[in-house]
Amino acid sequence: MKTDVIPLGTASAVPTDERHLSALAVERKGQVLLFDCGEGTQYRLREAGLSWARIEAIFVTHLHGDHCYGLPGLLSTMELQQRADPVTLVLPPGGPGMLRAVPGATPARLSFPVHVVEADAAGTLGTVYETDEIIVEARRLDHREAFTMGFRVAERTRPGRFDPERARALGVPEGPAFGRLQNGCPVTTPDGTTVRPGQVLGPPRPGVVAAYVTDTRPCAGGRALAEEADLLYHDATFADDHAARADETGHSTARQAATVAREAGATRLLLGHLSARYPDPAPLEREARSVFPAAEVAEELRRYELDPREKEPDPVGPADES
Repeated sequence: MKTDVIPLGTASAVPTDERHLSALAVERKGQVLLFDCGEGTQYRLREAGLSWARIEAIFVTHLHGDHCYGLPGLLSTMELQQRADPVTLVLPPGGPGMLRAVPGATPARLSFPVHVVEADAAGTLGTVYETDEIIVEARRLDHREAFTMGFRVAERTRPGRFDPERARALGVPEGPAFGRLQNGCPVTTPDGTTVRPGQVLGPPRPGVVAAYVTDTRPCAGGRALAEEADLLYHDATFADDHAARADETGHSTARQAATVAREAGATRLLLGHLSARYPDPAPLEREARSVFPAAEVAEELRRYELDPREKEPDPVGPADES
């Protein structure tokens, strides 16, 4: 099952004619995880063909307005649309208080269930959201005085592919026994032989990983989130000739973002959170590619497809287990 990463807004601080305020969607099996929710995110979701009803969780990196001022409006719209399904909000310290201060956005008073996860102000982070198929991890970033988190979405490792011909050859009858083997349980054939999953399953299949690391200087938390990511979206607010300004404001340059991607072993890099001083972002892309060739400026509303099949190990015969 493929996963799409869709940048909805890639501007830094203020929108421009070409860029919108921070938001990024991850869509998988029709369900959506939303990262940041700047003003106008509702419009960007519509333009991307993403339904508000499909949003399962919303993750806010920090409480600077360009990353969160769209959240009260989005929650209000969900209520007006008579949403019944629950939604999870993963917020930095103070996030719930911000929502309580906005009429119509208090999580406890919305007409649909809201599960709020508020980050520990001490920075104790880790897994902040999980389902049977994915895990979202948060790490502390380095963005001036503001408590800021980055996120990593990782699919859980799946069992290897089932070989029905091998199973039949070992005497396993078709039907429920096939399912038990695929679920990792041994079965006993009619002649009394025990067949173990490793005899009929190929190597485990790793899932895809996407990382969202924005509004930060290069830091240990960002590098950890980017480790071997299939797609890394990273702050690249400035070009390297403004490195001092980047450091002063708690941001990264395109070259620094590329260095993080290279050192972390990421596969692809999207440059985002771009300053309005770059109406043409081509210099940022050239700078990043000089360090990490698989870098590009994030294109808003484009679907960046991650296919777990591309990560599957080469097929080999399943090992015989005694």
